[in-house]
Amino acid sequence: MKLENRKQKVTSLPQFLLRQVRYGLFAFALIAFSLLIGTLGYHHFGQLTWLNSFHMTCMILTGMGPVAEIKSTSGIVFSSMYALYSGVAFLSVTAVFFAPLIHRLLHILHVEDEEKDQG
Repeated sequence: MKLENRKQKVTSLPQFLLRQVRYGLFAFALIAFSLLIGTLGYHHFGQLTWLNSFHMTCMILTGMGPVAEIKSTSGIVFSSMYALYSGVAFLSVTAVFFAPLIHRLLHILHVEDEEKDQG
């Protein structure tokens, strides 16, 4: 998914919206993957029910914190590793989702600056 460089014109609004949808779908896929890994891990290692595993995953992934006590050593290790992964995943999803919007805004501002310099 390549973005236009500073020498190219700003992409049209329909093309931008299509790009934003593609990046949004990719961000959604990252969230779905993270939910799947977390739910499976908490169910297996933390010995939680499927519903509680999903709930715990959602709370950790959004930064809200744990909601169930994990008693097994393997569950605690998984929970620790998943919490570290969740921090990186949150930042990655945010970056992927907002990249086209921020790029467009910066590109528009840069094009306006070049037009003023030439005029």
